Order: sequence, then C-alpha cells, then structure tokens
Amino acid sequence: MVSTTATPKPVGKKPTPAARKKPPAATRKSGNGYDADAIQTLEGLEAVRKRPGMYIGGTGSQGLMHLVWELLDNAIDEAAAGFADRIDITLHRDNSVEVADNGRGIPIDRHAKRKVSALEVVLTELHAGGKFGGGAYGASGGLHGVGASVVNALSAKLIAQVDRDGHTHELCFNERVAGQFSGSTFTASHHLEKVKRISRNKTGTRIRFWSDRDIFDPEARIDIGQVRERVVQACFLVPGIKIRVVDKRSGGSAEPFEFVSRGGLADLVDHLSSGGNACEVITLSGIDTFTERVPVDGKMTDVLRECLVEVALRWVKGYETRVESFVNTIPTSHGGTHTAGFDRALTRAVNDVLLKDTRKLAKLARDNKHRAVREDVQEGLVAACKVVFAEPQFRGQTKQELGTPAIEKIVYDVVKRGLTDWFTASGPRTHVTAVREKLANAVINRVTSKQMLETRRRAASMGSTGMPDKLADCRRHGPNSELIIVEGDSAAGPAKAGRDAEYMAILPLRGKVVNAGKATMKQVLDNAEAQALFTAIGAGSGRDFDLESARYGRIVILCDADVDGSHIRCLLLTLIHEYMRPLLEAGRVYVAQPPLYSCRIGDTVHRAFSDEERDEITAKLTKGGRKAGNLRWNRFKGLGEMNVEELAECALDPETRILRRLTMDDAATASEAAELFETLMGSDVARRREYLIANSALLDPAALDV
Repeated sequence: MVSTTATPKPVGKKPTPAARKKPPAATRKSGNGYDADAIQTLEGLEAVRKRPGMYIGGTGSQGLMHLVWELLDNAIDEAAAGFADRIDITLHRDNSVEVADNGRGIPIDRHAKRKVSALEVVLTELHAGGKFGGGAYGASGGLHGVGASVVNALSAKLIAQVDRDGHTHELCFNERVAGQFSGSTFTASHHLEKVKRISRNKTGTRIRFWSDRDIFDPEARIDIGQVRERVVQACFLVPGIKIRVVDKRSGGSAEPFEFVSRGGLADLVDHLSSGGNACEVITLSGIDTFTERVPVDGKMTDVLRECLVEVALRWVKGYETRVESFVNTIPTSHGGTHTAGFDRALTRAVNDVLLKDTRKLAKLARDNKHRAVREDVQEGLVAACKVVFAEPQFRGQTKQELGTPAIEKIVYDVVKRGLTDWFTASGPRTHVTAVREKLANAVINRVTSKQMLETRRRAASMGSTGMPDKLADCRRHGPNSELIIVEGDSAAGPAKAGRDAEYMAILPLRGKVVNAGKATMKQVLDNAEAQALFTAIGAGSGRDFDLESARYGRIVILCDADVDGSHIRCLLLTLIHEYMRPLLEAGRVYVAQPPLYSCRIGDTVHRAFSDEERDEITAKLTKGGRKAGNLRWNRFKGLGEMNVEELAECALDPETRILRRLTMDDAATASEAAELFETLMGSDVARRREYLIANSALLDPAALDV
C-alpha cells in the first residue's frame, strides 16, 4: 500500500496540473521499507567475503586449511591428468602459504571475453576454470571453478607466478585488486610482468597467499600435521607424484617432509592397517557407464559418462573401522552415493556368500538373527574406495559428500562381483577362513551382548534402586552434579567423608577396568567395573548412549599419582572413548590431580604435583637460610593415605582442587598408553619379551636378561 498525505484544496479553485500529478512510481516508497532498493547483488568476489562459510565451511582453522586444499587440489589435478609429477607446499615465517607445481601452468594469454589475462580471470572470477566440460581436464577434483578465486577473495595479498613460454610471468593482488608490487609499493594494473627468463621446457604454477585476518578467527592456524596427512593421502591417490612440505614458521620442523607412493590405494590400506592383519589387501576395480541429463548449449541433453571404480580393503584383528572415500582426487569425508554402494555390496556379499550356512551361526539362524549388519561386516575393516568420472555432483561447495545418484549402483556391482570372486575363488583359503571367523564372531557378540544388556536392564529395573551397591550416590542429579570415580575402597572412605553429598557421588573401583580398545563388546559388558559405571551414569553405552539421559553433569576420575593410577586412568578414559564418547565430545570428563608431596611449615602446607615442582618449592623455601634437610616432604603413595581434610582440599573442594578437562586427543593417547601398560605389566611374558627386544636397539643386548 502506498502512503500519501492529502493537501487541503483551496475552496472555489481547481487544482493545477502539477497538483494533480502523482510522483513517479520509482520514487514511491513502501511503508514497510521493503522496496527494490532493498534487493542487493554481490559482485565479483564479494559473495565469498560476505558468506565465507558457504565456500570454505567456516572461518576457523578448518576454513583456513580449506584454502590450502583448494590450491593443492588444483595441483593434484594437473598430476592426475599426467602433466605434473612434483608439488611443493611451503608455510612461510610470515604465515603466508605457497603451493607450487610443475604442471602446464595456468594460461596467461588474453581472455577473449574479459579482455584480461586468463590468469587474472581464474583468480578473480567465480566459476571460471578449465574443468567445466572436457577440454583441459577429463576428470578432476576442482569442479566448481571457485577454488583459486576463493583463495584470492579471502586473502589480503596474493602473488601468482606462472612458468610458460620461456619466462616467469607474475601477477599480484592487493585486497583483490590486480597489479604489481615494487617493494612495499603496489601499483594497480592488469599487466603480467615477466620477472625472469627460464628454459622454454620449464612450466608450472606458484601461488602464495596471505590470508585476510579480518575474515578468519584470531586462533585460526594451519596445522602442519593435517597438511602432511593430506599430502600422504594425495600421493596414494596419484601414484608417482612426489609432494614436499616445508614448514618455515617459528617452531616448525627444520626437516622438510617428502612423500611418494607407487602402489595406489593398496598402499594406502596397508599404510592405515595396524594391530595385526586378518587377511591380505583385496583390490577390486571395474568400469561402467551411466547416462546423465545435463545442459549442453542451453538444452537438457543425455550424456554418456564413464566411471572407473577402484577399491582396496582388508580386515585387521582389531575392531576399529577405517573407510576412506574419494571422488577423482578429492577426499569425501562425509561419503555419498559411492560409499552407500560400497556399504550395501559389502554387507550383501558377506551375508550371501561368506557367512552362508556357517555352522557357527546355526543357532542364531533358528531365530533369524544370523545375518550380519553393517557394523558387524565393518568390524576391523580398513578400506579405500575411489571413483573417477567427469563432472561429479557434490552436496555443497566443500565437496565432502558425493551426490551423483547413478554411482551407487556402479560401485555396488563392482564391489559385489569382486568380493564374491575373492570369497569363493581367488582369495587364499586361510585368509577367507580368518575373515569368516572374525565376522561370524562379530554377529554372535552383537546378538549376545544385546540379549545380556536387555537382561541386565530388566534386572536393574526390578531392584530397589537399580544402582550398583558400591555407589555412594548424591541427593541431587543434573548438570551441576558429578560422579567421582576413585581407586579402591581405601580411597572411597575419605572421599565419601569429604564430599558434598548434595551433588557429589562416589563410585569406587575394586579391580581394573577392561581394556575397551581391544576387548569385544561382550567382554566389556561382562566386566563388573565397566557395567557398574554404565549403570551409575544411566545413559546406556555404545551406539545406544544418550547424553541427555546421563544422571551426572561431570565425570571426575580420581586415581593415585603412581603408575597403577595412571594405568587405571588410561583404561577408564579408553572405556569412555569407546562406549560413552558423547561425554568426551561435550567436555564433561575431568581428571582430578592430587598432589604427590606435601610439606608443612608452621600453619602453611605446601603441595607439589611432581618431583620437579617439589625441588622448585624447596629452593624457594631455603632462600632465607632454612636448611633443606629440615624440610620434611611427605610423599603420598595413594589417596587412602590422605586424611579426610587433605583429600577434600586437594581433590573435592571446588575452590582448592585442580581438575583438568579431558579431550578426544587425550582419549586417543590413553588408548595407546593402556596398550603399552598391558604389554609391560600384563601376564603375557612372551609379548613383553618381544617388545623389549624390539625396542632395545640403543642398549647392549648382552645386558638384557631375556
């Protein structure tokens, strides 16, 4: 509705033509402020700067890393197409990043429509590139034509150098404006400068960028570990390519990292395998075609596509699943239609061929519970699945999930056919038998564990409280309550006496928790300590764990400051990581840090948490002439040796205690430590002997009593 203000008409006079004339439509404004002027268009690279999350997933460290991946993917595409065999990634001291390859070099001739160099078009125009329809690339990772331009859009400064036609050509950008730098002076220009003469046979591209810190979060950083991991992955995808990473930043490694692979996906699976192998690496491949309807010259046209499928897989003796997937040269962390086809084919082949009529599953077959599910089939599976075809459809610019529908059936057919052949003919009998035994046990363990869990839940619901008898519960549950896990009954006594029973619950452990990193689900559920912890928290375990149902807001691990205490902490953290992971992800798991030593001087008690800290405190206390020999340090061997007041002050009182929040990284480290503890302190003498021999290269073998 248009709002107008009526002007009173003079009595007896007709309004003049000017008075009768309405204002032009373009100048009339809506009362709600939503007019044509409210409709904005973002030109050039401004769309990227306005909504960076649409293009790189966010403005944190992962978004910053994505800029590196965009340039790396372009270089890898050159290698995959057969035009490059070397890539160099350099992290400079000034926090700039440089990616160089010896491919053909981005074209530098004048673009017919844009009237500037093709290099400038690639770096300034969204959806500009050589990967939209045959021509320069058949199948590539960079498909949207926004990679290099997005890097420029989110950089304060960028320098691109291209080796072609006997010269190194340079084009610079300052705040996305093309030109040249002369020292610190920048001159806007569309001209490419020839900075030096080179051999006419030398070609390649180097792009160095300085990310715009106004766009990215202050804590955003390039993680050299992730860069190396991505480089290793890329080398497996494009056998023969050599990639070198140099970290020149302060604190970076002085040694360059260099990697090359010749065996493709089979090498990748072998690289990822750990903990003992149940079978050889199985390689499957096949080619099929599909029809896709796409616009050609403005009309929807049926186009015949060819898809190459490559798969490598093996089962290991452990229980972790590791499936990596790729489209052309791009890792697809969220999977997609190709992994859906792989999952279906794997499950179907195992059920229809490998486990068919297996005696071990005969009892379960009577109740129709003998068929394996996806989790059974992929227990201990290490696999890599790669598809190569032109113009794949991704769900999102970050290309983490494949969406092309026809690929699912093609992958399914190739994997089902290949696995059937390996199970029945080509696979070594001992390897096939080992896989059959492993997967049959996975089915049995799942069914048995589910039955046991249901039985225990029914039994718990029939009890007076349903809680473990050794749990000293708190009166009030919820986000502000905490379950404190202590080591043994000796520590439980002072902990119960020193706690605030309103919101603190105490659960003592009377034995060591099972190593959940290597035990089966049945073994975990059979372990009394693990079951007591699951029941006390009250949120289930494994895939059924429900964080919202947890009875406590915090889980606090309180163990002795000795080797046994460290072992128990590792085992508890591994159990939580494997079966109650949402607690870790939500930051609700802590470890209390009781002191190792205490020393009383008058009314003041000094506490030290390590030998080094004790020595530092001793040095401070003896500055005034006090003799070190007069300081009596009391070493706590266990929590049970502390009196109630000491334990309350050091581990229970929120005002004085020290808690450290545990993370997913801590859990991964704990799992490795638990395995080492079991090797060095367990009952398997042969295993300990092998470890000592294998790790005694720096010792005199004659000194080893083995």
